[in-house]
Parts: sequence; structure tokens; C-alpha cells
Amino acid sequence: MNKPRVLIVDDDAELAGMVDELLVREGWAVQTVLNASDGELALARWQPDAVLLDVMLPDASGFDVCRRWRAAQPALGIVMLTARGDPMDRVLGLEIGADDYLAKPFEPRELVARIRALLRRQAPGTTDTVLIRFNGLTINLLKREVLAGELPVGLTSIEYKLLVTLAQTPGKPLSRTALSEAVQGGGYIPQDRTVDVQVARLRRKLAAASPGCEWIDTVRGEGYVFVPRG
Repeated sequence: MNKPRVLIVDDDAELAGMVDELLVREGWAVQTVLNASDGELALARWQPDAVLLDVMLPDASGFDVCRRWRAAQPALGIVMLTARGDPMDRVLGLEIGADDYLAKPFEPRELVARIRALLRRQAPGTTDTVLIRFNGLTINLLKREVLAGELPVGLTSIEYKLLVTLAQTPGKPLSRTALSEAVQGGGYIPQDRTVDVQVARLRRKLAAASPGCEWIDTVRGEGYVFVPRG
């Protein structure tokens, strides 16, 4: 069985070395680079399953790198590491395509747990199907793509995760807390109003792509529910 591959992109050589040793002990294959340029080469040549990406790199913004890599490889797992723990930085990182976001200093066991959870979600056979289909709406879990009819729906990473979480349990109301946890596990829970704004954006995009269809209903006092239309 092939070892999961994890690429570390962080200019803090000492920290990167410690994380490298930590992940190797977990049985994963690890490669470490100190800048975005070397990261680009490693991504193309080594094809990692997951990336630990620092926000502040010497030759590029980690946010820009994340956005570019997510567009190029939709299935790539991306965890952003940063000394900046501001909630808006977390939201930005998740909006542009990161799967998770962890502020330094972090607990090593938490980092391992988050990477393991990410790899588990990506592993073949962990979902019953690659496609979630409804009348007029298709979600491709492998490509991270959403189609309304034949037209792609451009969603941010947060919006995509919210839609998948809701569509996997059609007809079942989900609380704001549950939806927040689906966006990012590990203890960071956005305020209720943040979830409302994200769901509102998702609704608008779905409505624009499939006029006349309302896929998500509000359940007063509970949260939101995905309503299949066929």
C-alpha cells in the first residue's frame, strides 16, 4: 500500500524539520521545501495528496499560492499554517480553497489529527459515490465541481463544502454549528451570522445558475435543509 504523500511548504526550516519528523513517524511520505517556487516544482513532480502551506513565504503570498493550486488541482488537500490567527485570515484562507487552517503555535497531535481526517476524506471508497445527482443539479466529489444542468456553478471552497454537507443529507435540517464544523473542523466555529452570509451567497449562486429552483430552505430555530427537486 502506497504511503500518503504530504508536502510541507514553509520558510521556517526548524519548524518544517520538526513537522517533517512528526509526519514521518505517522508512516507518511514527506517532502519539505522552503519557498513557493520549489513548492511548485514539488507539486508537479511528486504529486502529493496533501500540502501544509505557510501563509507568509519569502517569494509569494500563501493565499495566492493556495488559490492557484486549488484551481489547478481540485482534489488536492490543503492545510494552511500561519502565525496570523486573525479570524478574517481564517475565513479568507477557507474562501480561496484551503481545506483547513491552523494557527502557529499548534499542538502536534492536533496537526496530525487534521491531516489524517483530510486524507481519510480523500481516500478512495470513503464515499458511496463520486457523484451526487438531483434533477438539474450534479455535484462531482472527485473534481469538486458543481453543475446546474450542463453549466458549471462557480463556488468558493466554503460554499462548496456547505452544499456537499447539505446535499449528503437531503431533507434533514442541519444546525449552523454542524455546518460550521463541516467547513472547518478542529474547534474554530464562526458566528451564526457568518454561516448565514455564506449560505445566502450559496443560494444566490444556485438560483442564478438554475432559475426558479430553491435548493436550500431555512428551518426556523434549527438551521438549513437541502430540498431535492427531483
